[in-house]
Amino acid sequence: MHHALRLRLDSAALQNNWRWLQRVAGVAAGAAVKADGYGLGAREVTRRLGAAGCRDFFVSTWAEAAALGPMPEAATLSVLHGVGPDDLKTALASNARPVLNTAAQVARWKAAAPGRACDVMVDTGMNRLGLRGEELHLLDGLTIDTLMSHLACADEDHAMNAVQQGRFAAVAATVSAKRYSLANSAGICLGADYAFDLVRPGLALYGGVPRGEAEGHIAQVAFPEAEVIQRRTVKASETIGYGATWTATADTEAAIVNIGYADGYLRCFAGSGSGSVAGAVLPLIGRVSMDLVALDANAAPQLAEGEWVTMDYALPAASDASGLSQYELLTGLSPRFERRWT
Repeated sequence: MHHALRLRLDSAALQNNWRWLQRVAGVAAGAAVKADGYGLGAREVTRRLGAAGCRDFFVSTWAEAAALGPMPEAATLSVLHGVGPDDLKTALASNARPVLNTAAQVARWKAAAPGRACDVMVDTGMNRLGLRGEELHLLDGLTIDTLMSHLACADEDHAMNAVQQGRFAAVAATVSAKRYSLANSAGICLGADYAFDLVRPGLALYGGVPRGEAEGHIAQVAFPEAEVIQRRTVKASETIGYGATWTATADTEAAIVNIGYADGYLRCFAGSGSGSVAGAVLPLIGRVSMDLVALDANAAPQLAEGEWVTMDYALPAASDASGLSQYELLTGLSPRFERRWT
């Protein structure tokens, strides 16, 4: 079936991003493949990162774990949200490890799977998931593969980073585990003190730049491409789109393109978004509709119906243009995109 919307995905960029992150960390690098691989397709992401050498993968829920299917050889999978009261049957039948986050989850796992390995999240100041310091005695008797915590402010130069690193180091000195893990993508950029035994990048794998230290090293992975439905001339003084928010100051060639906010290309791109074809930049004109945008095609005289435009979607620049976080830009891309790996 013909798709008028596709997401071109760069396998080499994904793998090279992972290699750079592992090299900078100086320890093993896993991969967060939750939210369907940040919207790119978790199965294909996992397969490609596994081929590059990644052996530690992280999803949020047991449904995500099941959707991954067979894992790369010798790879492990951890479920970050742990094992809730309705997850136990699935968890016991799975090869994935739960990341225990609460006293209730610890008790549940001890009773149901004594001696079976798990991971544990400890809270070092984010106050989201994880056991508090006064609950650490509950871990006695667990077989902990990876003890982890999560940084709240790693994408900023914030005093909280050093506070959390110190707290986690203190916990690691008292709680026995096979490995210790603190850093996400941004945390890797903070330096070796944050790496411990295993890092857990997510955003940077997929082309996001979490901190300035990663600029020039992280490559774009996802390239939204949309088909031109119509080319039309908008006469001087005519408007285009809902609300008549854009008026042509001269006769303007417009390409009407098959992408809109139902696809994750949101209305906040109006006035700042653009596409490109053969090196020519085509500014977005008018509002973003549910399924359509209009681009100024004066710079692309040969662009016609049935041809393709690459939407400018390098994550840092697109984030600045839209006001959306790089995470939202990735995970908001809809299933209407045909995912095509190169």
